[in-house]
Amino acid sequence: MSTFSPSPSASTSPSTPTLPGGTWDLGDLTVTRFGYGAMQLAGPGVMGPPADRDGALAVLRAAVELGITHIDTADAYGPHITNQLIREALHPYPDPLRIVTKVGATRDAQGGWPPAREPEALRRAVRDNLETLGLDALDVVNLRLGNAQGPQPGSLAEAFGTLVDLQRDGLIRHLGVSNATAEQVAEARGIAPIVCVQNMYNLAYRGDDGLIASLAEAGIAYVPFFPLGGFSPLQSEALSAVAARLASTPMSVALAWLLRRSPNILLIAGTSSTAHLRENIVGAGLSLSDEDLGELDKIGR
Repeated sequence: MSTFSPSPSASTSPSTPTLPGGTWDLGDLTVTRFGYGAMQLAGPGVMGPPADRDGALAVLRAAVELGITHIDTADAYGPHITNQLIREALHPYPDPLRIVTKVGATRDAQGGWPPAREPEALRRAVRDNLETLGLDALDVVNLRLGNAQGPQPGSLAEAFGTLVDLQRDGLIRHLGVSNATAEQVAEARGIAPIVCVQNMYNLAYRGDDGLIASLAEAGIAYVPFFPLGGFSPLQSEALSAVAARLASTPMSVALAWLLRRSPNILLIAGTSSTAHLRENIVGAGLSLSDEDLGELDKIGR
């Protein structure tokens, strides 16, 4: 297993020399390309408190100690639980740390994710995120579109316009979209600048290949959720073969592939274990040969 070497197109920071991938700019906010997704810190089904609260707090503190400056969350996780944990573990937040949240969905008693994109619901969600995180302004807010089955067509103009108004009021620094179609991304960009798109993408699920390329040209980050396959981990003979050849794990190879896939891809792999967090960092720094990449690229095609 080799240590990471930053890609030529990614900048690096003296404060984060051990993280693979270097950094990326979300507007005027610089973040490590290797970030942390906090969803798994809530209880089962992303509902309620974690079984091990001290362990959850330890993971968040370890992420910052390891140099991660990009934490992804949402007040719907728990609900409220994940943001409360972030605040308890890390507030007052160190200057390099950037917290990215999302609005546009809430939780029901059955653990579902019903949309909540009416203007007042979005304004309330932004206020809730500010309160639970203990912030005066949110670094980045993604508008969550679609539903649990994936992106759905339709205009985002009213909902996105509400967030633009909140940005003008100084409550949001930068905007993004999540679970969006390419047409919705284009519509959002026609209304106001965005700094990121957060969609489902991984080695086996490659529907956004074209979108990633167009966003890279525009200097916009692409942030895959479920980078390791989601609740069902990635399964592939080719992936296992490459991992065996590198004396590594399939999940490590999948993370390393994402960082090599495009310089605008940011990782937010989540975990509730500090040991697993460290394993993910090491794994994402694997050096993949052209032969490795060729075999892996065939998986999702």
